[in-house]
Amino acid sequence: MQVLQTLNRNAERWLLLIFYTMLVATMFIEVLRRELLSYSSIWGEEIVRYSFIYLAWIGAAAAVKERGHIRIDVILHYVSPRVKALIYLFGDFVMVAVSVVALYYSYETVHVSAKFGSVTDGLRISRVWFLMAVPLGFALVLLRLIQSILRDLADLRAGRPVYEGDKLFD
Repeated sequence: MQVLQTLNRNAERWLLLIFYTMLVATMFIEVLRRELLSYSSIWGEEIVRYSFIYLAWIGAAAAVKERGHIRIDVILHYVSPRVKALIYLFGDFVMVAVSVVALYYSYETVHVSAKFGSVTDGLRISRVWFLMAVPLGFALVLLRLIQSILRDLADLRAGRPVYEGDKLFD
């Protein structure tokens, strides 16, 4: 149980750290190789590109967890806490619907790639590993949306204000 709680708190952070480190290290090595040795590899660009794609989708799930996505919340300053909770719940349910549709179609792309055995140009490994970033990202987003909905429903029932995330600007 302790392991699941630790994963729930930190999974996105660890994955983001891994992919960011991989992106920066590969880019650094490729710049050195290009400038010092006048040689660059075809696989370096692919590692950086696919690391960035994973960063974007895992980051989207982390932002859902922390309610960190950009939003226009001017109206939320003028409504009661109960209405604010209902607005957040409505937004989460809309995002669940969008995520389910996107998850379905992104998995379909992965399935087609697996069926035809497409490989990357430089690394010569299956594209499935890299195309899985999108369905994995949407699956994580769905998980975090469900957690957010459950948290907001519990807050609504208890009469507590809903979690609004950290403010970037006041």
